[in-house]
Amino acid sequence: MNENTILAKVKANLGITGSYQDTTIQGWIDEVKSFLLEGGVKQAVVESEKCYGIITIGVKDLWNYGSGDGSLSPYFYQ
Repeated sequence: MNENTILAKVKANLGITGSYQDTTIQGWIDEVKSFLLEGGVKQAVVESEKCYGIITIGVKDLWNYGSGDGSLSPYFYQ
């Protein structure tokens, strides 16, 4: 999966336009992917289009971290 593709897909899923937050969003994408890999998800799956949705959910959860939630959602873990 091309990093630009996943960044574009996550932004589209979240309704984010422009490039101002790209570095932050990419960092969260990388963090979510690492979390999935460390949790036992195979590299091939993490790097496939199958993971766009869950990566988006993880990024959304991390985006909301600033509002005081500070955790990944139950939906993410399912």
